Amino acid sequence: MTDINLIRNFSIIAHIDHGKSTLSDRLIQLCGNVSDREMKEQILDSMDIERERGITIKAQTVRLDYRHANGKTYQLNLMDTPGHVDFAYEVSRSLAACEGAVLVVDASQGVEAQTLANVYQAVDNNLEILPVLNKVDLPSADSDRVKQQIEDVIGIDASHAIPISAKTGQNVAAVLEAIVERLPPPKGNRNAPLKALLIDSWYDAYLGVVVLVRIFDGSLKKGQKIKLMSSGATHQIERVGIFRPKQEMLAELGPGEVGFFTAAIKQVADTRVGDTVTDDKNSTVTPLPGFKPAQPVVFCGLFPADAAQFEDLREAMARLRLNDASFSYETESSAALGFGFRCGFLGLLHLEIITERLEREFNLDLITTAPSVIYHIHLTDGSKVELHNPADMPDAGRIERIEEPWIEATILVPDEHLGGVLKLCQDRRGRQKNLTYVGTRAMLIYELPLNEVVFDFYDRLKSISRGYASFDYHIKGYEAGDLVKMSILVNAEPVDALSMIVHRTRAESRGRAMCEKLKELIPPHLFQIPIQAALGARIIARETIRALRKDVIAKCYGGDISRKRKLLDKQKAGKKKMRQFGKVDIPQEAFIAALKMDEN
Repeated sequence: MTDINLIRNFSIIAHIDHGKSTLSDRLIQLCGNVSDREMKEQILDSMDIERERGITIKAQTVRLDYRHANGKTYQLNLMDTPGHVDFAYEVSRSLAACEGAVLVVDASQGVEAQTLANVYQAVDNNLEILPVLNKVDLPSADSDRVKQQIEDVIGIDASHAIPISAKTGQNVAAVLEAIVERLPPPKGNRNAPLKALLIDSWYDAYLGVVVLVRIFDGSLKKGQKIKLMSSGATHQIERVGIFRPKQEMLAELGPGEVGFFTAAIKQVADTRVGDTVTDDKNSTVTPLPGFKPAQPVVFCGLFPADAAQFEDLREAMARLRLNDASFSYETESSAALGFGFRCGFLGLLHLEIITERLEREFNLDLITTAPSVIYHIHLTDGSKVELHNPADMPDAGRIERIEEPWIEATILVPDEHLGGVLKLCQDRRGRQKNLTYVGTRAMLIYELPLNEVVFDFYDRLKSISRGYASFDYHIKGYEAGDLVKMSILVNAEPVDALSMIVHRTRAESRGRAMCEKLKELIPPHLFQIPIQAALGARIIARETIRALRKDVIAKCYGGDISRKRKLLDKQKAGKKKMRQFGKVDIPQEAFIAALKMDEN
């Protein structure tokens, strides 16, 4: 058993691409946990998709043994966290299990929007913060300017910030020294009843559900009967262990330690993140303050391109849900696309990752409908309904008002791109709250409707600022807006997969763009096809696809005009009948391209 004063639990927090995972690699190497032969980049990122995109999606933990100059061996529990706004939920639960946080800031880029968001979470959890300046080997690094920025923007003392290069390993040993000397040890009582925080859980095909916990009081041993406080379910522990990063079995875990256990639990849904694990007989009285459950903010429909794959998609989603409790889905059907699922995500990157994992890991071909947010609809009879899918919008006469979610966004952008970013926010119905300067960069605080952000705001922001702007947001609340449902009609038939909810002032331009796009994408048929955008019964935009014409009079050499006329009239009547009964085949590619439409 490790003496509790020799344990340090810490998290590494930073903006995307500031070097969290690389620093974790160096710390693991320095502590000798992995041989040089086994070492690879981003060793804690286990998913292929994490390694390809160079981003962390799941928070990971590892135990390191560090021998200090004073002769004592310290146990360091490191949690590598994601940096992207969609996975802020992962960050919050890692921080709740720590006493300290290593804040990594890029010495050339300085403080970014996500850096702020993660630091505020750490401050809310009363963690000791240790600033580290990474990438000091770059020619553009300016440590003094960034130290000043940390003090001005975040408001923490950066005079002792450690300059390192995680890539080359320069000065990384000083980080280990500082973790031991400047971060506090955990507190806990070995003789009190077991009290442990459930940090994460995932499904393993051989072991069942693996549960990651941080012990606050008491101890956790093999064979012990435990209780999950939120559901009251009891289980008997089969294995107890730690990650270094490989699994290593132990006899027991004591106060302050972070490790995992398995107990023949069948589903990840049975283990709620943030729950308190305690002893079945000798229970703790007060549970730990858990986490707020992750709230999906973006919804979209996922349909198999081949209808026969519906059951495969259902099974794949159930298996993904085993490992990602923040992803939710329910079945839905659409006239155009057949049977599929309405899914909830934490943001657009989360949506992209899930669809990519479904396609890659389960070999599925998917169609994704346009992402939409949750609207609150207040009806004239005083009731309120939540609207996830624009196709389910109630009749306009029954609606009193529609409320949409608004966010508060923090955008950091270099001075020369400020004008373009301000225009983008104005175009998206934004309201400016604040504009301050951090060195040569402007820090904008804007309130924006989430509806305008989920579509392509992030891509536009990056292209306007040439990739230099950083963006972070949190949900502020709901506000009433002048919103309408825009339907797309092809050959007078509504296509529910393309209907969307838009602000009345934007409906016409959005409708016109959609009709023009579909005109290019739908192949010509033997009859004329009108494509219309409509608000209720009012048509606001129209395009027409010309009919393909067979030359019916090609075989008439000369001869009487009345014979030609007869053939042409017969063709005309046929086309009229076709237009009434003809079915327009909209190819899958047309749906996908129309839904990816950039309004410019």
